[in-house]
Amino acid sequence: MRRLGCLILVAGAVIAVFLAGNFLYGWNASGPLEHPRMLVIKSGSSLAMAADVMESEGVIKSADAFLMRAKILGGAEPIKAGEFEIPAGASNALILDILQGGKSVQRLITIPEGTPSIIVYEKLMAEDLLKGDIPVPAEGSILPDSYSFERGEQRAAVLLRMQKAMKDTLAELWPKRSPNTVVKTPREAVILAAIVEKETALARERPTVAGVYSNRIRKNMMLQADPTIIYPITRGKPLGRRIRQSEIAQVNDYNTYAMVGLPKGPIANPGRASIEAVLNPAKTKALYFVADGKGGHVFAETLEEHNANVEKWFALRRERGEM
Repeated sequence: MRRLGCLILVAGAVIAVFLAGNFLYGWNASGPLEHPRMLVIKSGSSLAMAADVMESEGVIKSADAFLMRAKILGGAEPIKAGEFEIPAGASNALILDILQGGKSVQRLITIPEGTPSIIVYEKLMAEDLLKGDIPVPAEGSILPDSYSFERGEQRAAVLLRMQKAMKDTLAELWPKRSPNTVVKTPREAVILAAIVEKETALARERPTVAGVYSNRIRKNMMLQADPTIIYPITRGKPLGRRIRQSEIAQVNDYNTYAMVGLPKGPIANPGRASIEAVLNPAKTKALYFVADGKGGHVFAETLEEHNANVEKWFALRRERGEM
């Protein structure tokens, strides 16, 4: 009888070890996914609700087995909502770690420098992974950059981050402004920076272009920036044709060919570099500039020199068949 009792104890121990091993193995063994899969966990989901979703989508074999092992072997941290990338063959242990760690997939939406607010609005509204409505943001209120977002996030939340970035940038750069700047407020800095942004795409030219416009403001000269003619017509979108003489003569709050000083507001959302250029303009005597045909501009101190540069530009355009 003793021998039988010992055998029963040994057999029981073996079975217990086997079951424990199988329990642990099932927690760390490779899962059923053959390819990586995106998994969306809705806000407010419990672990049980998430397990049901994962079973139905083939991420795990059994929701009950997952929950049982998770209660004993998993951490005490709650799972987080979001969109998660589950690797092929992910074990139950790895999946729970991903959900508890909250390392959700981050997507980017990029706003190029000089983008007008109407296009920012259209871009946010066209992103079907975002939800909710937004108004067209105030011109110049957004800092162009790349912003991360999650599936299902509110558009208003993403827009708020863009606007906060502009406020933070102005708060950082304004105290560092040069005594040589002509702008008197952060808003004026954004207004002039937007013009600089639209006039040149070359980083090296921005301080010089800012210097030219600063000189014109000091001399009470018209800025005569073509983009300020276009803005009231298209709200900053490309005009798609040459500017008409009637539009050059149009009197409004933006057209710097018909007024002295800055427009009433920004004509685009300028980037950090253009704001820095306006706050720290190059020291130059130039008052004019025109395209050089190579993607940049040639600068001049006198009208006579500028007119000669314009003739060279027109000759180049005629040679290219553009005029």
